[in-house]
Amino acid sequence: MPDWMEDTSVAFPNLGIYIKNLPDGFEIFGITIKLYGIFIAIGVVIALTLISYLADNSGQDGDSYYDMAVVTLICGIIGARLYYVIFEWDMYKDNIVSVLNIRQGGLAIYGGIIGGVIAIVLYCRKKKYNIPQRLDTVFPGVLVGQILGRFGNFTNREVFGGYSDGLFAMRLPVNAVRARDISDELAAHIADGTNYIQVHPTFLYESFCNLVLLTLILVFMKKKAFEGEVLAWYMAGYGLIRFIIEGIRTDRLLIPGTGIAVSQALSLTLIIAALVMEAVFRSRLKNSSKQQIEE
Repeated sequence: MPDWMEDTSVAFPNLGIYIKNLPDGFEIFGITIKLYGIFIAIGVVIALTLISYLADNSGQDGDSYYDMAVVTLICGIIGARLYYVIFEWDMYKDNIVSVLNIRQGGLAIYGGIIGGVIAIVLYCRKKKYNIPQRLDTVFPGVLVGQILGRFGNFTNREVFGGYSDGLFAMRLPVNAVRARDISDELAAHIADGTNYIQVHPTFLYESFCNLVLLTLILVFMKKKAFEGEVLAWYMAGYGLIRFIIEGIRTDRLLIPGTGIAVSQALSLTLIIAALVMEAVFRSRLKNSSKQQIEE
């Protein structure tokens, strides 16, 4: 592996992988197309295909989800941006117009999920759809989007962790990443005569864990005990994944005035809420079955 990396290169030294030229985008007719956006777009298409398939298999109208998707995606993007801006307010307070410039980055998945869920709830109330059933159908697709979206983070050289010399350790040129994402620990490991940081590829960790979670949900989906249980599985599973991985990342959004990562706090809340949902609804089902037997 070279000691001096080109700005567009990425390496996984312990796997013997060196990618010499991996740009974050390309130009068509003078317009810059970011690979991040392409990954997101592909994720949306695959997610909607899966959601429609799951809907049809459960006796719903799969095509109706495409109509709902338009509103959900718009609200999801707004939520993702607002979430990021709120917890990085110092970056935007002196230039409010920059809040609208999402091409410079600054979207948070949790904000997108919150915005999307609000849109789904309001849409379903208007159309008189079963909200828990709809959420159960949608969230496997959400995981698809998250799996592919993390590879957009990879091409952007963002969402990485602290120093690592493990099997999947990743090297990124210093000039290719945001200076504020280089922690003191990472800076201390930059050897003389080199121009790269060596990090945990947390984008890869999360993408893989999300794939495992998606697989488990799809396998056990037909065995759910109540409407909304798939949502509970997602909340508990992704909450645990994100809680652990967030602790490794160097770009954590913090609750103002504290050293607490907001995503870890939210993840813990989701895990607890999911466990409460499981306990309450399964208890109700158990009591209902018991009463039927007695009658």
